[in-house]
Amino acid sequence: MKVILLKDVKAQGKEGDVVEVSDGYARNYLLPNNLAKPATATALNSIKIAKEAEIRRRKIEHDEAVELCKKLAGLTVTVKIRTGANGKLFGALNTAAIADALKAVGVELDKKKIVLSEPIKTLGRHVVTVKPFAEVSGKLTVNVVAEA
Repeated sequence: MKVILLKDVKAQGKEGDVVEVSDGYARNYLLPNNLAKPATATALNSIKIAKEAEIRRRKIEHDEAVELCKKLAGLTVTVKIRTGANGKLFGALNTAAIADALKAVGVELDKKKIVLSEPIKTLGRHVVTVKPFAEVSGKLTVNVVAEA
């Protein structure tokens, strides 16, 4: 019997997969536990449409991420932070402060998309990696200055 998995099932497949299982396994375990539904023509067509929509959505997100990286490549943001008498920072510059500085110049970016290889603990210019999408990354220049 062909079924469409509604959840991940060990040794059968992942959610959304169409698998061939024995009739008894489907009737006695998968269907009563809402782990699968019968693979009718309507259900198969709806899964095909959903997968195509997901592919289109991911392509749009990828294109937007590439555009954002191009925009960030030539951008330098300035972050003001409190410092001690000798110019050392109190703590370290975090991604939330960088995201707020980007928001101030009109770029919306989640702080989780900013990757710091090591904490920024000094004044001056630093290059930070930005990963707005899984396989897309770019560089951003952050200028850290002492707060007056």
